[in-house]
Amino acid sequence: MLRHFPQAEAACHARRDYVIAGITFACVAASGLLEIRASIEMQQTLGMLAWLFLIGLLFGENRVTQTQVVIAVVFATVGEHFASLYMGGYTYRFENVPAYVPPGHGMVYLTAVALARSGFFVRHAKGIAGFVILVWGAWAAWGISGYPERGDWVGALLFGIFLVWLILGRSPMVYIAAFFITTWLELIGTAVGAWRWASIDPLLGWPQGNPPSGVGAWYCLVDAVAIGSAQPLLSLLKNVHGLVRLKSS
Repeated sequence: MLRHFPQAEAACHARRDYVIAGITFACVAASGLLEIRASIEMQQTLGMLAWLFLIGLLFGENRVTQTQVVIAVVFATVGEHFASLYMGGYTYRFENVPAYVPPGHGMVYLTAVALARSGFFVRHAKGIAGFVILVWGAWAAWGISGYPERGDWVGALLFGIFLVWLILGRSPMVYIAAFFITTWLELIGTAVGAWRWASIDPLLGWPQGNPPSGVGAWYCLVDAVAIGSAQPLLSLLKNVHGLVRLKSS
């Protein structure tokens, strides 16, 4: 079941990984404080700053990781427009997709990758996995226990999907790392009112929390698409470039 987990002997402490995570966690907290009374113009300013931060963080990353981030941004942005604007699963303050959201997804994905490869996460992979399953599972169980005023059956379903990703996926540490940054992001975002999840999921018709407990599973999907698509895309671009050079010569 844990065949894709890293070996502790492979742990390598790189300060860069912790810097990336620290900057992203701090940016999420800062944007949450600014979002409380932010105008659309402020959202656009935050968007420009987020792009600058993302581009800066990508320096020093290899081409595969950079491609993964680009794919994550595109895929997540399309998903935002579908899930929020079209389906109404959650709604932002101005019923838009704020300008900081696309680059924010890139920073979130890069943070998950950085934490997953960090020495601390590699060295304590199974312990961290156990912690995430325990905390996330308790949160999901609470949502369907009948105690909270607002049920969260969607969250429990998403937690189950996460467990499948964890067991079968080839990058379980990225999915585990995503739990930390996405939980931080969702709790702050919903607390300040930057967005609000619909009480009833429009697709399933099930009650969901604000945020759903298993919301990180959606980010696992983004991670999986980015990881799985980057190498084929790079190979395709290389072949196209080779054909163009061949024809030009």
